[in-house]
Amino acid sequence: MSFGVHARKVRDTTLPYGRRVSALRSCVQLYRPIGFHATLSFLEELAGPFGRDEAALLRALDALIESREAWKADVRAYAAMRARAKRHGRRGPRPTDPDPGRFPGHWYGAPGRAALHALEFWRRSRLPALLEPPDPVTEDLNLCVDASLRSGGPLTGEQRRMLDACVTELRRRQEEPGRWPGGQAAYFRFRDLLTVARFVQTAAEAG
Repeated sequence: MSFGVHARKVRDTTLPYGRRVSALRSCVQLYRPIGFHATLSFLEELAGPFGRDEAALLRALDALIESREAWKADVRAYAAMRARAKRHGRRGPRPTDPDPGRFPGHWYGAPGRAALHALEFWRRSRLPALLEPPDPVTEDLNLCVDASLRSGGPLTGEQRRMLDACVTELRRRQEEPGRWPGGQAAYFRFRDLLTVARFVQTAAEAG
């Protein structure tokens, strides 16, 4: 079922309220720029307790739609840019031209605020388990998370270099899961740690 169909159900006052909340969660399944649970949590921060409040539910839907529409505009602009580049003989995108259509890597409209919310959400829920067993890379990443949350996003030059080194090493590990205890589980652990690092990067850039 499409995003638009679920959005119409959220607005349909003839439906039981629980079904409308469920429809909002279905919308988030289809557009979750900071992850499903973190996106729901951020919508509650933006809109209020939508699970029990009608006005908050509609505000949450509007906030989600506004962000999604901004992302879709970015996707269209990227497609137009690639079409122009191909007409001029440049078939492949440059490394500095990441494709926003693959995945919305941040919350459009409030990237820094959403990234900080996601970092706080992960620190309360999943990050402690991801940091075990500790090693210099996970310890450095945790330092960067703490620094980002303390500063509201900005990092010092030294902290940025530390974060870049963490990302480089985590990507190397992710590409060689057979070398690490846990096999595929290690791959997903490194993937999630890279997600956390991306939130730190987004918060720093927005800051």
